[in-house]
Amino acid sequence: MKTRNKFKTSFKLKQKGIKVVGKWKPIEIDPNLFADEQLGDLVCFEELTDYKLVNSSKIGKEKEKKRKSDSVSEEEEEDSTIQKKKRKKEKELGTRASKNYNLKVEQDEMVIDQEDKPKDTIKLCGYEEDECESGGTTTTEKTSKKKKKKKVKKKVFPSEKAPLPAKSSKKVKNWTTGVLSASSDQKTDVSAWKDLFVPKPVLQALSYLGFSAPTPIQALALPSAIRDNMDVLGAAETGIQTAILVGGMAAQKQERVLNQKPEIVIATPGRLWELIKEKHSHLSNLRQLRCLVIDEADRMVERGHFLELSQLLEMLNDSQYNPRRQTFVFSATLTLVHQAPTRVLQKKYAKKIDQKTKLEMLMEKVGIRGKPKVIDLTRKESTVETLTETRIHCDMDDKDYHLYYFLLQYPGRTMVFANSIDCIKRLSALLTILDCNPLPLHANMHQKQRLKNLERFAERENCVLLTTDVAARGLDIPNVQHVIHYQVPRTSEIYVHRSGRTARAANEGLSLLLIGPDDMINFRKIYKTLEKNEELPFFPVETKCMFAIKERVNLARQIEKVEYYNSRAKQHNSWFQQAAEALEIDLDDDVLIGGRLNEQEESQKQKMLKGMKKQLKHLLSQPVFKVLLKTKYPTQSGKLLLPHSPVSNSESALSTISKQQAKRRKKKKKLITD
Repeated sequence: MKTRNKFKTSFKLKQKGIKVVGKWKPIEIDPNLFADEQLGDLVCFEELTDYKLVNSSKIGKEKEKKRKSDSVSEEEEEDSTIQKKKRKKEKELGTRASKNYNLKVEQDEMVIDQEDKPKDTIKLCGYEEDECESGGTTTTEKTSKKKKKKKVKKKVFPSEKAPLPAKSSKKVKNWTTGVLSASSDQKTDVSAWKDLFVPKPVLQALSYLGFSAPTPIQALALPSAIRDNMDVLGAAETGIQTAILVGGMAAQKQERVLNQKPEIVIATPGRLWELIKEKHSHLSNLRQLRCLVIDEADRMVERGHFLELSQLLEMLNDSQYNPRRQTFVFSATLTLVHQAPTRVLQKKYAKKIDQKTKLEMLMEKVGIRGKPKVIDLTRKESTVETLTETRIHCDMDDKDYHLYYFLLQYPGRTMVFANSIDCIKRLSALLTILDCNPLPLHANMHQKQRLKNLERFAERENCVLLTTDVAARGLDIPNVQHVIHYQVPRTSEIYVHRSGRTARAANEGLSLLLIGPDDMINFRKIYKTLEKNEELPFFPVETKCMFAIKERVNLARQIEKVEYYNSRAKQHNSWFQQAAEALEIDLDDDVLIGGRLNEQEESQKQKMLKGMKKQLKHLLSQPVFKVLLKTKYPTQSGKLLLPHSPVSNSESALSTISKQQAKRRKKKKKLITD
């Protein structure tokens, strides 16, 4: 009896169907999902949120009425009469109707169990040879199919179908078609792209993604690449940031990405060459390679750098050569030439390199065998117009003062570059003690930690990234306002790429050089190579604030030295003590850094360090840049308590330098008129 009641209950639940109230809404599809070829025929995802749970027989009647009202001819009326009679017979034969119920539901509507009713219903619509199939079958339906072992052709009503492309006998594998058809209301005018010979599907994708106009390098490179099938060497400010195969990350995970057989592989040379040597199946036949794109090419093909890339290019130009392959080479400093040091030029086979020679060497290295299209959009100065370049001349010991002054006076997203890892480590410790919360980035860090710090830097509006030249290229971090060269770079290319981290995508930015006596040689060399017509302006510094700045920095330096010494001594002594215990020998006090300290000496040392930290904390609580008040209200202590605001200057660094330049121009005009 219980079994019979359960069967009746489940049969009633199965009779519940969906009545569509609203409309199916398109869902945006991530293009990365289409790396797997099994989803090649996918058109779109659609979502249904407005529906009612009703009896399936009522839905059938309503649909029948709709068909009847839409039909005009007598033949259709006769067909509906025949269907009525058939349904009447099916009602009389309840047993036979219940057996064939699952088949009927598949042809008419989606069935949902009342207990597992979802909040939203998602419809998957794919097409192959102009046939749209519904992906909305439930677990109940799948179970019944397995029992019957019948192949049933599924249908979707016209009202539920996504717009399909024109009929074609070939399988369509373009993800943009489905996405665009589902989101036709988000189109952008792409008429500016039409004269560049861009294929129609790509134009549709550009319209959907909102790219209304090409960049200058795209406008000049695309016709030669698409229409003329030429190789391209382009020099322009670039801002592309994509990575799929990179070193320092789990190789197994990246192998799984390659197993999906992506059509485009973007990689660093080391990891790519490693996977090629391991003979990964997707990289086994590079003769089919249609496009080879090398970014930051001027650095990659220099002698002595990137051995893996040289080996990769040698293979692509020899055993895996494809004569139909197109090669694209890009860099912001592709046509910039700096001479080698005098000691190198004095060697027997050394020679000076001009722009033409550099490009010829580059073409030979990359494997360009024909005459390429060379596009140069860089300015004579090699830096963008929206970049303001400034400098501060100071002694080596004073660089810390000016750096801390700038970070306090002009908060924002700032990148500080240095030439060595040791310098970055020291600055990181010093600025941490000064409560600047810097984020370090250098080659000795793990890749995960590098990416984590870059992510934090991009998220915070007021943040300092201390980095070596590992971050000078290939990063497109939005809204970097300032770039500070704590140490002047060794070449003009590095200077251009460092400065290029700011003033991106037509935004304004500031580049500040801290020039010490040891930096003058590199500074003059860069100035000469970039052919600067005017001298870089000096960045204004409020000298009245420097006393408070120096007091803080000097105390922070003392704390940093003590902590560094203690850390180094602790690490050194611990290693020797463990070794002595393992060998069961007595350790001589002379081996230990600082000797053996008794408890009183150690306590006194810690007390002194604690006192310095307390004093610095008090200094940091005081404002450096005084707020000018018209009226003073004395307090019980007899002092004026100012709100804690280390930054009172609302002006940006760019506005400060522009005001200074305006004053200088006025002085020059006045001198000329006088």
